[in-house]
Formats: sequence, structure tokens, C-alpha cells
Amino acid sequence: MNTMKIIIQGAPGSGKGTQAKFIVKQYNIPQISTGDLLREAVKTGTELGLKAQKHMNTGTLVPDDIVIKLLNERIIQKDCQNGFILDGFPRNLVQAQELKNITDIDLVININVDYGLLIERITGRRTCKNCSSIFHIKYSPPKEVDRCDKCSGSLYQRDDDTEETVRNRLNTYENVTKPLIDYYKKQGILENLDSDGSIDEMHQKVSKLLVTRFKE
Repeated sequence: MNTMKIIIQGAPGSGKGTQAKFIVKQYNIPQISTGDLLREAVKTGTELGLKAQKHMNTGTLVPDDIVIKLLNERIIQKDCQNGFILDGFPRNLVQAQELKNITDIDLVININVDYGLLIERITGRRTCKNCSSIFHIKYSPPKEVDRCDKCSGSLYQRDDDTEETVRNRLNTYENVTKPLIDYYKKQGILENLDSDGSIDEMHQKVSKLLVTRFKE
């Protein structure tokens, strides 16, 4: 099999994380989150971790050069020899150009979803205060209003699931991250997939794409 160096992107709530997990399970390549890399570096007290922590402690963004160095250290590890999936990176054109300096990318999967549907998906989520189980008032409602089916704990709407917060996140995506679509389209490695069905239907689309792009 050819290497599978994949970026999966889409607006907040588009389901890219769920699809990334399917790919990880199916092809046995690691899913890499730069957020996880930063937290692990801070936890273990590496040189890069200490530099990152100074920014994280003051609430400022960790500079791209630190993130890229952490990413470079990660992708040269043995479990990445057949490829990897980047989830949540790059977020802007500068990061995409820096990424190109350290590795080639074989495929960028961009998940398209209607913003109205996204807002409905996210604002309808309810989380259990006790066991963190997630329900949806329309798609997977609890048997009893505001009560968790699993532990009878109270259900609540997280602050980042409110309509105002979701719209702000979508505006940020539109202005900062969406230009990456044109960037990767010009390189001929972008594939757009519409998320207009169930999670399983989306998984079938992703699987079909990967079989086509990464033939044995």
C-alpha cells in the first residue's frame, strides 16, 4: 500500500473527527492532533513543551514554529511509516505552507455540510453532568426530558454548543480555515465530500474514496 498522509478538514461539527477514527481503525494509521501533542509535551516537560507552556499559561497562541517542530518529531516515529491523519491542522495558509516544508500530503478530505444543519446538530446536543453521555433533542433524545438514560443524571447544554458560540466558530472557519480549500485544490489533492446523510453513509463515501485513491 502507498503511504496515506491525510488531512481531514471541515467546519466545526461536520463530523471529521468521527470519520478520522473510522480511517484509523480501518487502515491502522495514527490520528495526530496538534492539541494532544502540545499537552503531552507540556506534561512530559520537553524543551518544546516548556516553550509552549509559557504561551499556554498566558493564554496566547503557541507559535507555529513550535507546533511544526512537535509535528515533525511525531511524524518521523515508526507508527507513521505508512501514513497518518492530521485532525485540526493546518488551520490557516501559513501553517499549510510550513507543513509542506516537512512532509508531503497525499490527500485532503474536505467535509461539506450545510451550516443550518450544523447549527441544528450542535445546538441540539445535551450532555450528562454525571457521566458525560451525549444525547440530541431531535436525533437521539433521552427517554425522559433532561434526564440521562444511563445514569439518570441531569442533562445540560454546554457553553460551546449555544447558537451564538457556534455561529462565531463558523465565522472563524469561513474567514481563516476555508481558504485552505483553494490552496489544496490547486495542488490536485483535495476531495470534497458532502455530509448530507447518516454517519454510516458518510463512512461509506470516505471508504470508497480511499479505495479509489490508495489502490494496492
